[in-house]
Amino acid sequence: MANKYGMVKCYFEHGMWSANQVKDAVTKGLITSDEYKKITGEEFNIAYLKERENKSKKNKCIKQYTVDTFTDEVFSGNPAAICMLNSPISDELMQKIAIENRFGETTFVTKKGNDYRLRWFTSKGEIDMCGHAVLAAAYVILNFYEKTKDIIEFNTSDGKITVVKNDDVFEMDFPRYNLEKINVTDEMSEAVGVVPEEAFLGRDLLLVMKNEEDVVNMKPDMKKLSKLDGLITHVTARGSEYDCVARSFSPKIGIDEDPVCGLGHCYIAPYWKDKLGQNILVSRQVSKRGGTVYCKMFKEGRVKLCGKAALYSEAEIYVD
Repeated sequence: MANKYGMVKCYFEHGMWSANQVKDAVTKGLITSDEYKKITGEEFNIAYLKERENKSKKNKCIKQYTVDTFTDEVFSGNPAAICMLNSPISDELMQKIAIENRFGETTFVTKKGNDYRLRWFTSKGEIDMCGHAVLAAAYVILNFYEKTKDIIEFNTSDGKITVVKNDDVFEMDFPRYNLEKINVTDEMSEAVGVVPEEAFLGRDLLLVMKNEEDVVNMKPDMKKLSKLDGLITHVTARGSEYDCVARSFSPKIGIDEDPVCGLGHCYIAPYWKDKLGQNILVSRQVSKRGGTVYCKMFKEGRVKLCGKAALYSEAEIYVD
């Protein structure tokens, strides 16, 4: 144990380890309690062993899943982290976890009785709704926690969201968001690098392009894009293989491009429904990762977004 004693002594004397870390060296068997006294000049308190053991049991361990959504294979679609909380944690800690994860969104799930509540954080703060993360949460809960169920209702700050599982397809019921037609501006054209055919504004900005290639090849200026009206900018065009194609850019919330924006289709799908006269649409998000969103609009004021998901990882994170 002599070499380990020398190492611990060196670390302590040069300020690399605190006295508590030297105590931990005793608990791990690196040094003896007598050697602890030689290094620190203090008696080793045996009660520390019990205190340390109890503290380790109290450390918060959160189960976290990473799910790729609007796809049936990993490394495509839109990834989301799902944190299943056994007890409440602070908003500050949620924000820290979201920053550490570096995903577009991290979802925090709490259960009270039979009800599930969802909250979402990006690296820049909390957001009120996230479509692909609803899909990811439903995938986790219905596959791992509520295996006998095929329907779940989530409480969110934006109201209740119902998700139905049909084998491997998850169908989410969202409100249709209103859009007001606005003039196409030079600022819009400069931001996306192409002159849009039409422009619409609600919470988000929707730009309709002349053809699919305009959307696929688009290289927007994020600084200019962040100065446009709307929280997120969606661009769309008629598709060749799909009813429409789309991309979504959200530098205002710290995400240059959303790989697949579920909620954005509450704007995109109604536009193409009115344009094409179709109640069922298939949209392809033509980002680098890509993903497919199936949209159904039979009930006035509602949009059903359908998609698959794939589990990428299952882990435990330690936050205390």
